[in-house]
Amino acid sequence: MSHRYPRRLSLTDRLCVGAHHLETGPADTPSTDASGHHFCHYTPKCFFGVHRGGHVTSARSSPPRNGEEGWHECTTRTTIRVDNEVEAHREANNYKFGFRKWKASVTEKPIEDQSEIMKELHSDLSIVKAQERLGSVVTFGNVCYVFLFGWWIALIYILISAVMFLTVAGAAYGKVCVALAWYFIWPFGKCIEKVDNVLNRFSVNPPNCEVIPHETDSEDLVVNKDSASLVSSPPTIQIPVPELPPKNTSKHWCRVSTCIWLLLGYPVLAVMHCLACVLSWLLVFTIPVAKINARILTGVLLMAPEDLHIHTLEKDKACGTRVLLCCYQAFNMHYYKYTVHGINIFALNLLPLVFITLIIGYADKENNYFRAETKFATAMISIIPLSYYIGMGIASISAQCNFAVGAVVNATFGSITELTFYITALLQGHRAATKCYEEVVKAALTGTLLGCILFIPGICMIIGGIKHQEQRFNSRSAGVSSALLFISIGGVFAPTLFSKTFGNLMCESCSDVPGNATVSFICKNCHYDTSQSQPHLILSHIEPLMYTISVLLPAAYLIGLIFTLKTHSHIYDIHISDGHGGHAHGHHVVHWSRWRALGVLIVATVLMACCADLCTENIKPFLTHSSISQYFIGVTVLAMVPELPEIVNGILFALQNNISLSLEVGSCIAVQVCMIQIPLLILFNAFYDVGFMLVFSDIHLWASIFSVIVVNYIFMDGKCDYFQGTALVVVYLILLALYFFAPSPHSC
Repeated sequence: MSHRYPRRLSLTDRLCVGAHHLETGPADTPSTDASGHHFCHYTPKCFFGVHRGGHVTSARSSPPRNGEEGWHECTTRTTIRVDNEVEAHREANNYKFGFRKWKASVTEKPIEDQSEIMKELHSDLSIVKAQERLGSVVTFGNVCYVFLFGWWIALIYILISAVMFLTVAGAAYGKVCVALAWYFIWPFGKCIEKVDNVLNRFSVNPPNCEVIPHETDSEDLVVNKDSASLVSSPPTIQIPVPELPPKNTSKHWCRVSTCIWLLLGYPVLAVMHCLACVLSWLLVFTIPVAKINARILTGVLLMAPEDLHIHTLEKDKACGTRVLLCCYQAFNMHYYKYTVHGINIFALNLLPLVFITLIIGYADKENNYFRAETKFATAMISIIPLSYYIGMGIASISAQCNFAVGAVVNATFGSITELTFYITALLQGHRAATKCYEEVVKAALTGTLLGCILFIPGICMIIGGIKHQEQRFNSRSAGVSSALLFISIGGVFAPTLFSKTFGNLMCESCSDVPGNATVSFICKNCHYDTSQSQPHLILSHIEPLMYTISVLLPAAYLIGLIFTLKTHSHIYDIHISDGHGGHAHGHHVVHWSRWRALGVLIVATVLMACCADLCTENIKPFLTHSSISQYFIGVTVLAMVPELPEIVNGILFALQNNISLSLEVGSCIAVQVCMIQIPLLILFNAFYDVGFMLVFSDIHLWASIFSVIVVNYIFMDGKCDYFQGTALVVVYLILLALYFFAPSPHSC
């Protein structure tokens, strides 16, 4: 079903595509077949508008049906749904070159405007639902609950009930424990409510339910003669439920049985429920179990025994009735979307690990209690949530500020995750007087390039292609990224090619073959070494070349910014009007204000530096005693773990049929590695000499060049499917196998 919107829009509500293609007209909403918030179509011209209904739509063409897309060369129409101006700015920033791509919302919708799934995730388990909407409560997740939580919680309740019965005075609480034991064995389809609510339900209309009026005889109506007028009243009279008198509460807390309960029963159950809450919360998908235990602990166990009524829901139970506790499922796959103040549940659960890592890392420097490998693993995992917080902080500030501030924040903090690790590793190698750390840094740089060029686009194409069969993207914008990638690879590996051309080939051992006149020597572990054989070559040629490249690469990046954001902004088909006037649909609450986001950025950056320091401090066992090549460690673990939040963002974009942003996620990181991070490392080495030379091994050189050629071939036609994604992932895995079986660097 298609809806029509009026032509006239307030000025600040306009989002237009292309600086020179402003056209108004009736706009169609995307088809219901499209999923998510992104709908990519192709048309010569289009218009974006934030309408009162909360949608950003494009004019001049209707959305595709059944996968058909109206396609025209080199132009793209992208239809985006947004709820307010802040979200519109966030979405627009995703299409700006050089800005970090961020999928999650930075504002919070009112609960009544959210989807039914999100309402269910944020439910407090106190509303009785209609029976016809529930279905069977015997599900796989509920059965797993019995084996994971139900049996041992019920067993502890049985033991506590025995203790309370032995005290005689606490027998009433013993009965409650028995009832709760049966409840926790299978809490689904049961409810806990106050007794007075049960009694008053017959005189109160339940909300959200249809009330059937009853016939009333006229003689039954009693009218006060002193009334000035007679007002007709509805057939059913609502009587408010009276609050419990305060004296009952005070009497309950003064009982002897309550004192015995608080001394013998409640503390043990509090520890048990806290343990169940933590375990079920960490498992994420069992958060309803955490809500049950929290409600029991903070409410039910502190009530008078006679006020509790635990029973199975009747089929004629009124829908919408509010009770103390009512749960229907213990397992929900959609809880991966669950957020707390805008923070994803996985990032929130991993936050305590950051502080645990810092404590064990700096308190046990001698590895008396924890091995170096354990501290390295926890430090690497701690980088994942910190990368998430940095990404959300950047997106929040960019969405609430003007373009200049957003660009500065993205340029400053966009590469902070990788740079902190690279610099700490170079400093660690300088202190240890070994080149092995430098080789690991170069392997991590190359691994980031390979992962962003091959793996991220490949996995996004596979997942998006399975759901949407064939996806299309803006080939011209992808061509800009590809050109910058070629420039980047050429600049980064220019000193390497120079050293191979003019440097000396050094071999560790050479021996002649007796009796063989055609082969004079057999040499092993040969490489081009410019650090010892010809120091004048470094000082006179390679170092000036490095500094020249460190200036040219950022200059090329700046030209790319001007090209894509200013002179040729229509390539990306996104523009936000500078007008003033109306407001977008509804009121919105920003998760993080500008100053809060800035504070999170600073704190996360400091914690990131500490975790990176612990990584480089405890990586030594992997560099000296590991049977795995140091190349492989750098290319995989050190390169890709910090990029996990970006990989997730790319996959989410692909699932919502926005493969353009999925491809831009990887390309943006790869370009920033070459054009920002490597020049900054050279600049750092110029002020604090750690011996960093922009001379890579042959395996890095040829792997990077081959990857760029492959990905440019894939991107030529402007469309992709899961087969092309599989090809990219297979190439990536082949290169990983090459690194896995490669011998260790000669400096390690």
